[in-house]
Amino acid sequence: MRLFVSVDLPDALAPAVADVQSLVADAAGVDPTDPEQTHVTLQFLGETPEHRLDAVADAVQAAVDDADVDPFEVEYGDLGVFPSLDYVSVVWLGVREGDLELARLHEAVERETTALGYDPEDHEFTPHATIARVRHGGGKDRVQSVVVEEEPTVGTATVDEVRLTESVLTDDGPRYETVRSFEL
Repeated sequence: MRLFVSVDLPDALAPAVADVQSLVADAAGVDPTDPEQTHVTLQFLGETPEHRLDAVADAVQAAVDDADVDPFEVEYGDLGVFPSLDYVSVVWLGVREGDLELARLHEAVERETTALGYDPEDHEFTPHATIARVRHGGGKDRVQSVVVEEEPTVGTATVDEVRLTESVLTDDGPRYETVRSFEL
């Protein structure tokens, strides 16, 4: 199982996510993600044997408990890229409000899962939702101008759970399935 821990955007925000994706959809080499599967990854775990699922779920539950975060509001808006504007591989939607709570959840999840042997992130946590992947630099100029010039607002949503999610790779792109949910 290919797993990650996430906070999902509600389906009600999918049309607004699609509107933002349309700003870069015509750029060469840009593949928008499915707006109905938009999420903030708290930690990518990767390939996990199914027999470890209960231990991982217990670790995520412990992390949610330890983070002591009550349900909170997240405002999604603005754009960014990874790794840099000079070399774009991912276009992302930012978090304007709720970033401190997301960071607390990330830190707790990473602490618990690294205790199980998963690797910690090798970069600073930046709360974001990936909205497009870039296969090649053909549309780089378009992506750069949109990211620098546009400040879109997608909306606000209440976060009241964290999910352990399986990423199933298909020919049409990844499909995400919730394995377990953990209430805040």
